[in-house]
Amino acid sequence: MIWSSGFDILVSLKKEKGDCPLFTLFKEAFMKIILSLVILILAILIAFPVISYAVQANPKVLIKTSKGDITLELFADKAPITVNNFLSYVDEKFYNGTIFHRVIKDFMIQGGGFTPEFLEKATKPPIKNEATNGLKNLRGTIAMARTAEIDSATCQFFINHVDNLRLDQKDNTPEHFGYAVFGKVISGMDVVDAIASVPTMTKGINQDVPRETITIISISRI
Repeated sequence: MIWSSGFDILVSLKKEKGDCPLFTLFKEAFMKIILSLVILILAILIAFPVISYAVQANPKVLIKTSKGDITLELFADKAPITVNNFLSYVDEKFYNGTIFHRVIKDFMIQGGGFTPEFLEKATKPPIKNEATNGLKNLRGTIAMARTAEIDSATCQFFINHVDNLRLDQKDNTPEHFGYAVFGKVISGMDVVDAIASVPTMTKGINQDVPRETITIISISRI
């Protein structure tokens, strides 16, 4: 090491000429450099896990339903607008007491917008469609429901029961613009399967309505 060799030279100088002001000056400067490096390394080691966690961690939520619990990881890094919008509804307890009002086996389960009496809840303004984020509508992913208008999603969401690649982004035309995926099921896919398998009916103008009410008891952060 260059530093240790330099220090050895100073030690030799000390042995030959005894303690001198030059030797003392270099010794003190050398020790200050070493101490500064040790403090810097310790600071980096302490800070790095926190920085790494802050970058990598995605929020998670628990959906408690009348059929069981579903845990989601939300991709805030890939769909920040959508995740922030969804979490704003979660934090306001908007989803508590709503239902899965549209269920199609081997397609998806949709909910978050209607009460058990089939009254549609008032929502916030629609958000920008983030379907260009590269995420795919694979089995177990959650995406925003919307109308034919590209940027029309508000509160309703759906969980894909199977891979639905036809819902992915193709181009920027209204016909081929995708449905924005913003998370995935990390626990409770059996509950999604159970909900997707319930018998359905037509209720007024609404098709694929579960014959038994599938309640979203609550959605909360975990």
